[in-house]
Amino acid sequence: MLEKRRNYWTGAAMVVAMLLLLGFSSSCKKDIDFTTDSSTSLMFSSDTLRFDTVFTTLGSATRILKVFNTEDQPLKISNISLDGKSNTKFRFNVDGISDDSFQDVVVPAQDSIYIFGEVTIDPDLPLSSSPFIINDELIFETNGNVQRVTLEAFGQNANYIPSTTADGQISVLSCQNESIRWDDPKPYVVYGVLVVDSCRLILPAGTHVYVHGGIANTEDEEGESLIYNDGILFFTQNASMTTEGTIDEPVIIEGDRLEENFDDIPGQWAGVRFSAGSRGNMMRHTIIKNSIIGARVDSAANLVVEDCQFYNTAGAGLIGFHSQIKATNSLFFNNGSNCVQLEYGGDYEFDYCTMASYGVDASALKISNVLCLDQLCQAFRVNPVNAVIRNSIIFGTRDDEIDLFNRIPNEDPAFFNYSLKNCIVRVNDLPTEEFYGDFFDRCAPCINGIPTDSLFINRDEDDYHLDTMSIAEMQATPLTTVTLDLDGNSRDAMSPDIGCYEFLGQ
Repeated sequence: MLEKRRNYWTGAAMVVAMLLLLGFSSSCKKDIDFTTDSSTSLMFSSDTLRFDTVFTTLGSATRILKVFNTEDQPLKISNISLDGKSNTKFRFNVDGISDDSFQDVVVPAQDSIYIFGEVTIDPDLPLSSSPFIINDELIFETNGNVQRVTLEAFGQNANYIPSTTADGQISVLSCQNESIRWDDPKPYVVYGVLVVDSCRLILPAGTHVYVHGGIANTEDEEGESLIYNDGILFFTQNASMTTEGTIDEPVIIEGDRLEENFDDIPGQWAGVRFSAGSRGNMMRHTIIKNSIIGARVDSAANLVVEDCQFYNTAGAGLIGFHSQIKATNSLFFNNGSNCVQLEYGGDYEFDYCTMASYGVDASALKISNVLCLDQLCQAFRVNPVNAVIRNSIIFGTRDDEIDLFNRIPNEDPAFFNYSLKNCIVRVNDLPTEEFYGDFFDRCAPCINGIPTDSLFINRDEDDYHLDTMSIAEMQATPLTTVTLDLDGNSRDAMSPDIGCYEFLGQ
C-alpha cells in the first residue's frame, strides 16, 4: 500500500513539475514582433486574377495568387475578404482553408502565402444572373493600408472578339477586301480597340454586340505613357460597316455591363468611328447606347442612317467631321453633349429626326465650318458646309438648341450653307446675333417652340412619341421617299407629323 502511494505521489510530482516547466517556458517565450508601419504593402504575383476559360457548359476554374511579404519582419494581414460585387460567384481559400473572410493572417518575413481563387459559372443563365464579364475584388487590409486584386471571369456563351485577353490592346480584323457576317446566334463581345481593315463588316438583323470598355494604359513609340478610352469599333478607309436591323430585330451595340443599375450609364465604351475615307457605311434599325460618343464620321467618309437611335452617350450622339451623313427617322436623346455635331464642313441631310436635349449644357444641334487649331480659334481651317434639315424636332431645355459657328461670315456664303424646313426648333438669342440674323429666312417654315408647348408624351421617361396635343402634328411636308416612321407606322400622305414618330391618335 505504501509503495502504491509512493508511486502515486511520484507521478503527481512529475506532472506538476512538467506543468510548472511548461508554464515557465511559456512565460519566457518572446512575442512575435510584427511590423506596424502603415506604409508597408504586400506584393502580389498578379494585379488581376483572370479566369479566362470561355465556358460552354456549367464549369469551374481555379487560379493561384501568391502574396509576398518583402519586409524583414513578419507581417499580419488584419483582413482578407471579397468585395462581393459578383454576388458570391467567386470563392477563395488561404493556404488550403476555405472561408468568406480571414483575419490576422501571418506572412513571415521575406516569405509568402498562397491564395486559391475559384469560380463556378453557368453560361446558360440569363444575362442578368451571369453577364459576360463577372468582376469582383479581393481586399487586403494591412496596418490600415488597403490593397485590392481584381478578379475577372467570363460567364456567357458568346463570340469574344478577338479574345478575352485583348482589353487594352489594338487588334485588326481583316477579310482581304471581302465581307464578313457576324451571324452567329450568340452575341459578340468586343475587347480593346478593334480595327476593321480591308473588310466590310455586316451585322444581320438581331445581332447584339457588347463592347468591353474602360481606361487603357500603354506606351507610345518613345516609351511615354499613353492613356486612352478602350472599347472602340474603328473602320479604316478600306473598311465599312452595314447593319441590317429590322423593327422587330434591331441591331444593338452597347457596353457589356448588364447589371440593372448600368442600364442608362453613359461612357461605358468609346464608340464607333469611321475614319477618313471610309465609304459605303449603312445603319438600319440600329441602337447605339451607353458609349462616350455614338458614332463619328471623319473627313471624306460617309454614313447613311435609317431608323436608328443614339442615346445615353457621355458626348455627342452623332458626329460628322467634314463628312457626308444622311439620316432619316432617327432619334437622339440623353446625349451628354450635342445630339448631332457637324464640324469642319461637310454635306448633311436630316429628315424626320428628333434631337431631344434636356438638362444638358450643349445644344441639340451644332453646325460649323471650322477646325480650330488653338483655344481661341485664332488659327483655323475652314471647309464648306451644306446642311439640309427637314421635318425634324430640335428641342430641349436651353434657350438656344441650335449652335451655329461660321468662322468666315463675310466671305463666300457657300462656306456656310444651311436650311431648315418644316422643323420645330427652340432658339432665343441665335436670331439676334449679327451673323445669324437671317436664321428664320433659312428656317422656313419653322415653329419656334417654348417650354410650355405640348410636344412629347413623357420626356422624363424618355418617351419621345408625340403627345395628344403636340405642336408637331400635321406640320411636316410629305417626302415620297419616307412613308413610315421609326416604329414602322405609316405616315400621313398629305399632312405627316414632324419628328421620328407619327402620332397615331387614341
